Amino acid sequence: MDNIFVQFAIILSISSFLGLIALKLKLPLVVSYLLAGVALSLLSVFDTSGSLVLHILPEIGIAFVLFLIGMELDLREIKSLGFPIVISALGQIAVTAVVGFGIANALGFGAKEGLLLGLGLAFSSTVVVVKLLIEKQDLGSLYGKLAIGILLVEDLVAVATLMVLSVGSSALNLGFQESLPIITLILKGIGLFILTFVLSKYVLQRIFDSVAGSTELLFFTSITWCFVFTALSVLSGFSIEIGAFLAGIALASSPYHLQIQGKIKPLRDFFITLFFIYLGSQIKIEYLAEGIPIIIIFTVFALIFKPTVYMFILGLFGFRKHTIFQTGISLSQISEFSLIVLVVGASSIGVSGRTVSIMAVVGVISIIASSILISKSRKIYRFLLPIMSIFQRNVKAHFLETELLGEMEDHVIIIGAHRVGGPLAEYLKKEEIPFLIMDFNPHLVRKLKDDGMNVIYGDLGDPDVLDNLQLEKTKLIISTAPDINDNEILLSECKRRKATATIIVRAEDKAHGEALKALGADYIISPERVTGSYLVKQIKDHWPRVSFPALD
Repeated sequence: MDNIFVQFAIILSISSFLGLIALKLKLPLVVSYLLAGVALSLLSVFDTSGSLVLHILPEIGIAFVLFLIGMELDLREIKSLGFPIVISALGQIAVTAVVGFGIANALGFGAKEGLLLGLGLAFSSTVVVVKLLIEKQDLGSLYGKLAIGILLVEDLVAVATLMVLSVGSSALNLGFQESLPIITLILKGIGLFILTFVLSKYVLQRIFDSVAGSTELLFFTSITWCFVFTALSVLSGFSIEIGAFLAGIALASSPYHLQIQGKIKPLRDFFITLFFIYLGSQIKIEYLAEGIPIIIIFTVFALIFKPTVYMFILGLFGFRKHTIFQTGISLSQISEFSLIVLVVGASSIGVSGRTVSIMAVVGVISIIASSILISKSRKIYRFLLPIMSIFQRNVKAHFLETELLGEMEDHVIIIGAHRVGGPLAEYLKKEEIPFLIMDFNPHLVRKLKDDGMNVIYGDLGDPDVLDNLQLEKTKLIISTAPDINDNEILLSECKRRKATATIIVRAEDKAHGEALKALGADYIISPERVTGSYLVKQIKDHWPRVSFPALD
């Protein structure tokens, strides 16, 4: 079946079917794409090794992924938490790469393959982690910020690794690279980065200002820029990945980068689907029988050893057990970059198809297992709580992790101080009514502390934070947390601690509201109907009583 349309029909049909199953099971779609490739390899409906669909088009997907990563690279995320992020990322990569290299050598892999396997095991999946953080509504949490910052550093190291792998023969054929390969690599890299900066500052802004009046032309011009700079990179001896990444970096500061991302993401999703299907198709059944012990060892290594390293390093910076655990478990899979590195290595230094196949299987299993672990992280944390103290060091606590000083009584607790909780906090501070805020957005906590508010960082899944809230002594609790699981934990803890406070919680719909009332909530609020200003009016009219008329 050499007809490209027939191949497309088969590939997309299998991918859509497995994608639906993954969606029902709440697994990342990348899992279904990898499994679709495995199915194509096992079924042998057509020759996957000679398929145009699986060998040419996936490279466009790689280019689009790195183009968008370049545009989304926000160094402010690294700067905001600074030193802990950089040291944690680089420390983990170093430790995991060295130990992974040793394990790979012990399992019979050569030095070059062992080094790439060690590095591959050190990288975590930006796509998977961001997707799961969004689903859990934890993207703005401290552990979410730490995870994203660490992933950005990992991506930079992965891109540097790709740069080392992708340097081919000298563009000028002067024999310079043969004698001084390291200097050649550095000069080429510096040249491309300087060109990226110059074009971004002096050329691209004017071009995109000119075409911005037409959404269609803006989209077409951004695609053109991606391919032009990628072609320049290839002609200079670098890979598609490097060129596409630098092309994205050049547009990161553009005022149009969000519009460009919005237009390109669907195109990226289509082509990158083909890339993961291609990776899945590289799994050869003849390699798996002898590779099962290796796959198990590498998967356990990614799921347990790597998060443990992160937890030990983060503990040195004064983070609490809960933050340490959530960050570590979020990074407990291998990355799409891990697979890209091996694929590039296969063409540049001769990494075998067996090695790529084994790593693809490890990727599938680790992503599936990691997704389950992350979704059950609160239960797992409570189970592991007795041993988590080994990761928390007796050092000065990070300023976001400081605990509440002093006892409080007859106070108001506000959980979540953004749109609804913010006006409440301002009013309580003005009226000198004792109150305590809890929020898990580090930027908001920093701002509230600077404004002199009594605030602690944390979320309701952390037992240590619940101790700090002093639920037994509070008079009124107002939770604006959107997650029903958070509010269920709050109500259960209030009941367990025999708290007598009036409890107001947020519910997204009527069914959730009824469930929360059954657990002991006194009032249910909906963000669409109850604003912060409305709650301020109720407290102003009725305080110090805490019985309010028909809040819900």
